[in-house]
Amino acid sequence: MSQETQTVTLDALDLAALLSSRVCHDVINPVGAILNGLEVMEDDKSPETQDFAISLIRNSAKVASGKLQFCRIAFGAAGSAGASVDLGDAEKVTRGFIDNDKIQLTWNAPRLLLAKNKVKLLLNLVAIAAAALLRGGAITVDLVDDGTNTTMAVIARGPMVKLPAHTTDLIAGVSASGVVDAHSIQPYYAGLVARASGMTVTVEQSDDGLALRAASTAA
Repeated sequence: MSQETQTVTLDALDLAALLSSRVCHDVINPVGAILNGLEVMEDDKSPETQDFAISLIRNSAKVASGKLQFCRIAFGAAGSAGASVDLGDAEKVTRGFIDNDKIQLTWNAPRLLLAKNKVKLLLNLVAIAAAALLRGGAITVDLVDDGTNTTMAVIARGPMVKLPAHTTDLIAGVSASGVVDAHSIQPYYAGLVARASGMTVTVEQSDDGLALRAASTAA
């Protein structure tokens, strides 16, 4: 943790607003691409252009859907309070979220029901790792749960791995300024979810890799 940090305190309205901005940031580009494809179809009726526009719309809709399904679990309610989430579903939405040629995902978590907040934490750690792979790379997800304690690790490797400044502080719930914005809400929210699920997160970074690990506090 950095020196001279302040505890971040957000009320419910500010937290909801920042998370909404974060979700909108994820989906605005593919939705914009869909609109561009529709405009192209209206402006040019040639078969080649129509095929291009349809392909653009189809691919962009797939990206937008993948991001929204991921965000529904990572940030949303995804079931009633205290509900569990199938890790198979978590893997499915994660693959949809990372559906590109730049990042390869290896998912080593077992197929089981896990407490909702722990799954939300796992997905948020994946999102942090994916954003740090500036030139692509690979993400490996490992998880072990014995019914009482849970350990998870999200390992990212690539030619350029850059974690935004103060990410570790924000996960711990502090920052140099004592405030967060839409760009820094992701790690702060991950920390909130970790504490709500009784888990502690550690961050390790090297020149070509990043390890985000979480373990039950009692483990």
